[in-house]
Amino acid sequence: MKKLFYTLLIFPSLVTAAKKPNILFIIADDQAPLSIGGVNNSAIITPNLDRLAKQSVLFNNCFNQGSWSGAVCVASRTMLITGQSVFRAPMNKPYLDKWANSKGAIAVEGSTEVKLWPEVFREAGYDTFLTGKWHNNYYSALKGFSKAKGIAKGMYETFDPGGSKKPGYNRPTPTNNNWKPWDPKFTGHWAPFVRDIASRNGSNEVSEEYTVKKHTSELFADNAIEFLGKAKNTGKPFFMYVAFNAPHDPRQAPKEFVDMYPPSKIMIPKNYLPKHPFDNGAIKIRDEVLAPFPRTKEVVQVHRSEYYAIITHMDREIGRILKALRKSGRADNTYVVFTADHGLAVGQHGLMGKQNPYDHSIRMPFMISGPGIRKGITLDEKIYMQSVYPTTCELAGLKVPQTVDYSSIVPLVHGEKGARGEDIIFNCYIETQRLVRTDQFKLIHYPKIGRNQLFDIKSDPREIVNLIDDPKHAGVKKKLLAALQGKREELGDGLLQASRKKPTTGGIK
Repeated sequence: MKKLFYTLLIFPSLVTAAKKPNILFIIADDQAPLSIGGVNNSAIITPNLDRLAKQSVLFNNCFNQGSWSGAVCVASRTMLITGQSVFRAPMNKPYLDKWANSKGAIAVEGSTEVKLWPEVFREAGYDTFLTGKWHNNYYSALKGFSKAKGIAKGMYETFDPGGSKKPGYNRPTPTNNNWKPWDPKFTGHWAPFVRDIASRNGSNEVSEEYTVKKHTSELFADNAIEFLGKAKNTGKPFFMYVAFNAPHDPRQAPKEFVDMYPPSKIMIPKNYLPKHPFDNGAIKIRDEVLAPFPRTKEVVQVHRSEYYAIITHMDREIGRILKALRKSGRADNTYVVFTADHGLAVGQHGLMGKQNPYDHSIRMPFMISGPGIRKGITLDEKIYMQSVYPTTCELAGLKVPQTVDYSSIVPLVHGEKGARGEDIIFNCYIETQRLVRTDQFKLIHYPKIGRNQLFDIKSDPREIVNLIDDPKHAGVKKKLLAALQGKREELGDGLLQASRKKPTTGGIK
């Protein structure tokens, strides 16, 4: 029997809520916005997400607010579970892992305790369950979840089975004949090491780490299905947090899925570039060095082929979960949300990762279905992914904690007259990137190099033509620079505050 540690007393249920709606939250990792076959990308096969989209309200313009660390995944999920904005979330050190204490320009000293998203449901009498990528510390998992099986790491590295001790996922060379995404001997997604939460003697405990010889997507689906099988007999409402590691690299999938996407048949994105026009502050970060410089079309095809394969494989596992939900007899009273923590470039703009300000990396899919939700509706209103926290609280009739910064999108979901999303989207990346985005325009500011970009999203959705020096757009530029300054002030940008302590030459820093 495995040794147990990380003990925390279980909170008693505050209410008996047998008729409360259930919540099934499914989140992918690194899934770009244009990645659902029947919705916006016919090159990808996703029959189960296609079916879910037809039953949902789907948001075309869902965004992450940025990151205070190199690992965008961490920041996105921290904002998700705390409900706090990008410059406030790092203050919650009691609940966050070491990445939350980043010493970057926007890290904030101090500490506040906030009510975590699953914690609200747990205290309302819900059976709360976690499987998959958490990417925050175990203390926060214990606070939020009554049960967990298969708490996963942020990512899983592969290793060369030949014994070189080098990573097996050597994607810089598309002719790396040693690499086979379907071969379990490379480990990675095929051998995840995880932990569980179990109840013992009136307390919750996190187990020691153990390894499972199964693909992460299959493991998490199995765990979710097992929970649903048990939940149908409890009479309690449930809150499920199912977090796939897919399609995060190393992009591994069974051979049948890899064979669906021959690299030579993969279309090159319209905004493909051999290299980014300038150093954006994250050119040499890990995600970017997974492909050679300059990028070649052959390399981009290989990356996108494996990316599509792991998405299709994940789609199959999502389908298994949704089938189990229907079989449980509780689907009619369950809100299902599917989204991702952020997007990914995968060859666009000369980039491979998500540490950039373009829509392919700061946007993600978002759809919600359930009792009273309209079906097959697509909205262009701008929202933040983290709005799911107050939204699900409102749908369940639970009070939204005052510490939550994001707004509920229930009025949008129900089609209420006059309902609006965000007027302006703000996004940042450490100390190197800041942006604001309206329905038509996006202005990107690079504080470290004093450079700006301006794109007309309506006419140029791939963000190819930089209009920053176009005299015809001087007024738009001025207006958006002011809007950017205002958002940084409103949200408490530590970098902006630090710049005031130094002499400036004017303009935005």
